[in-house]
Amino acid sequence: MPAFPPPPPGPPHSVHPQLAFDGSGIDGSLFRSVTDLARDTRWLNGPLESWTNIGLLVFALLMVLGWWGARKANDPRAMTTALAAPVAVVFAFAVAEVAKKLVAEVRPCRSVPHAFIVEACPPLNDYAFPSGHSTTAAATVAGLYLVSRRLCAVAALFALLEGFTRVYVGAHYPHDVLGAFVLALPVAFAVSALLGRVATPLVGRLSEGVLRPLLTSAPTRAAHAAR
Repeated sequence: MPAFPPPPPGPPHSVHPQLAFDGSGIDGSLFRSVTDLARDTRWLNGPLESWTNIGLLVFALLMVLGWWGARKANDPRAMTTALAAPVAVVFAFAVAEVAKKLVAEVRPCRSVPHAFIVEACPPLNDYAFPSGHSTTAAATVAGLYLVSRRLCAVAALFALLEGFTRVYVGAHYPHDVLGAFVLALPVAFAVSALLGRVATPLVGRLSEGVLRPLLTSAPTRAAHAAR
């Protein structure tokens, strides 16, 4: 698959006044090493470019599996932490978006013009640090930690792959991915732990109402008494 040509060079301030930070001086050489690998493995360009976006569905599926396992556990605390996981992911992603606007790091496809770039260069105001995809992946890992250690471990493996592909396709520097992990893991874990503590009584009450089939697989009291 041919690489997308780099955008025409030019001073960032002449195009967009907020493009202020060039991250290529941090780990640009490592970024080039990975994109050189992409250039040498063109047969992988298409599959990994597809995975880097479609792969996010894996994290959604893992959270659904966490919810299903909590439903079968018939434990309000377990269900609360399962429901908290996607909330934690959304919260961490929102924090990452704020960080993006504050840092305003130019995408590597604009700062490293001769690199082999697989993914199309995003708009000027779509900044690089931290990686949104990696934030979603890492936040899922943290959110699932209190739900299922097994699902958390699976999510961690896919998160590493997601982070690698973001650099492979030329969308982010390695420090964009690392920064996303450093930001998302504690934020998502804190949100999950907090919700697991304060929202469990509410989930317990909802489990006795019309939402019961979604929150527990245990039979109702009436059905249990009729047995």
